Amino acid sequence: MALRQLNSKYNTLVNNEWVGSANGETVKIYSPDDNSLVGEVPALSQDEVDAAINKTADVQENWEATEGYERSELLHRWATELEKMTDEIGEMIHLEVGKTLSAAKSEVKRTAQLIRHTAEEGLRTHGSFIQGDAFPGATKATKAMVQKVPHGVVLAIAPFNYPVNLAASKIAPALITGNTVVFKPATQGAISGLLMIEALVKAGLPEGVLNVVTGRGSVIGDFVVTHEKIDMITFTGGTATGQHIAKKASMIPVVLELGGKDPAIVLEDADLDKTAKEIVNGALSYSGQRCTAIKRVMVVDSVADELVEKLKERISALKVGKSSEEADVTPMIDQKSADFVTSLIEDATSKGAKVVVEGKKEANLLGPTLLDNVTEEMDVAWEEQFGPVLPVMRIHNELEAIALERRNQYGLQASIFTKNLENAFTIADKLNVGTVQVNGKTSRGPDHFPFLGVKNSGQGVQGIGRSIDSMLRDKVIVLNL
Repeated sequence: MALRQLNSKYNTLVNNEWVGSANGETVKIYSPDDNSLVGEVPALSQDEVDAAINKTADVQENWEATEGYERSELLHRWATELEKMTDEIGEMIHLEVGKTLSAAKSEVKRTAQLIRHTAEEGLRTHGSFIQGDAFPGATKATKAMVQKVPHGVVLAIAPFNYPVNLAASKIAPALITGNTVVFKPATQGAISGLLMIEALVKAGLPEGVLNVVTGRGSVIGDFVVTHEKIDMITFTGGTATGQHIAKKASMIPVVLELGGKDPAIVLEDADLDKTAKEIVNGALSYSGQRCTAIKRVMVVDSVADELVEKLKERISALKVGKSSEEADVTPMIDQKSADFVTSLIEDATSKGAKVVVEGKKEANLLGPTLLDNVTEEMDVAWEEQFGPVLPVMRIHNELEAIALERRNQYGLQASIFTKNLENAFTIADKLNVGTVQVNGKTSRGPDHFPFLGVKNSGQGVQGIGRSIDSMLRDKVIVLNL
C-alpha cells in the first residue's frame, strides 16, 4: 500500500508498511488559507497504537546493536532523500500550516542540514573511565566504566508550526543513539510529517525502528504517553499540554519545549533602526506563531515615542494576505487561535491601551496590531498571544524590565538592545530565561546551539549535541580487580 491513496487520503507508517485505520476512520486536515480540504490521515485506535509501539519495542535491541556508523549513514541518506523531496514537502507544509512556500521549502532544507549534523555529532558520543582511588578508602583496583546507552523507545511529539524541522530534531538524535521511535505528529502538519518519514523509508529505514501514530488526541493522546513500553518522551507544544504530559509520564525522562513570553528590552542607547527591524521580524514572522517570537516590548520612556513610530512604519509596510500570496502576515492556524488573539486586543483596549496599528480581521486572518501604553493589568502583558499582536510597555529603567520579566510565568528567551555590552551582560545575568539575545531577535537557531526554557517554558535542553545527550543515559560497570 502506498503513502497516498485516492481523494487525498494518506496512510501512516507501521512496520515499514503504509496502512490506514482498520475501521477506515480518518482525521481531516484543512488549509488555514481558505479552509479547503488538504487531506486525511488515519485515526488509529488504541489497539492499533498499542501494536505499533510493541513492534517498535521489539526491534529496539537489534537497532541498538547496529554499528554506530551504519546508523549515521542512514541519517545521511535520509537527508539526501529529504532534499530530493523539498518541493513536494514544502508544498504540503505550505498547504497544511499556512506558511509561505519559500518559508516552507527553507524549513525542509534546514532540516536536511540538521539531520546531517546529527549524523556526524552522534559518532562522537563516548563514555568515561574512573579510578577508584580518587575517593578516600577506595583503591586503584576498583574502576568504573561509565557507558552511554539509549533509553529504549522514544515518543517524539511534534508541533504544527515546524512540522518537519521540530520533528526531525527529535527523531534524528533518537535514532543515531540507538533508540527506536514512536512519532506522533501534530494533526495540523501530520501529512508533512508523513512525507518526511517517506524520505526516511526511501533511505533504508529498518522495519519497526520508527512507527508513526496518527489520530485524535482524545482517543490516543494519554494512551501513547502512558504506554508501559515508552521509555522517554520529547515534546514540543503548548505549556498546558506539556504539563499534562509531565504528570502522566510519571517516572520516565521527559524533555519539554513549551511556550514563551519573550520580551525585547530596549534601552536609551539602542540603535533604534536596527532594534525596530529585529523586533518586527522577531514578533511577526509566521504571524507570531512561534514560541520564540518577541511577545512584548519593554522600552525606556526617553526613546519610547521614537521606537513606537519606527515600529509603526515597519508594521504598516507588511503585506497581509494568504500564504499563497507570499504575504508577510498570513492566516492563523485556526479560528480558535485567532479569536484568542482578538480577545487579548479587546481586553487591552478596554483597559486603556492605545492602538497604533490596527490589523484587519477576516475570519482567521488577522493583520498585525501594534499596542502602546500596555500596562500590567492587561492580559496581553502576561498571556502568550501566539499571534500577530505586539504590545509595548513603557518602563523607567532596566531594573523595571528585569522585575517584569522575573514575575513572568515563562522563561524561554529575551532580547536586550543596547550599545553598552557591559550593561547588556549585567542585565542578562539577572534575567531568568534560557537564552538572552543581545541586539538581535529571539530565535531558536542555529540548530546546534543549546536551546532551553525555564519556569513554564520547558525542561531539559535541546540543540543537536544536547538532544543527543538527552537520548542517552549512564550505565556503570564496576571492575573489582
